Amino acid sequence: MSRPQAHPVIHLELQTDDAAGACVFYASLFGWRAERIVLGAGDYLTLALGDALGGGVIEREAGRASWLPYVEVADVGETTERARLLGAAILLEPREGPAGWRSVLASDSGGEVALWQPKLERVT
Repeated sequence: MSRPQAHPVIHLELQTDDAAGACVFYASLFGWRAERIVLGAGDYLTLALGDALGGGVIEREAGRASWLPYVEVADVGETTERARLLGAAILLEPREGPAGWRSVLASDSGGEVALWQPKLERVT
């Protein structure tokens, strides 16, 4: 019997209505440092969680802060469609960003999760 391919959680994104306060709290508590980077679509706060896991903070009216895990998949479109067939609500259809493609989905029984497909680096 073969086991399904594991899909690692590669990034945790904090969604909060107080990004500055959250960054101060986590820097004081764990030493996680936030760094603002400028992207084509706007700024993003990266959060240094450790060597094995990336992190970020976005400010949005959340009502209550929450963490969104990003799971790496081979094909974000295909996995999003499979999630839809399994009954998930698609909160963000697949879209391309500077470093890859992502979508966000929710299931009644499993919470929200983001799917992530990195762009392949070109070897020159």
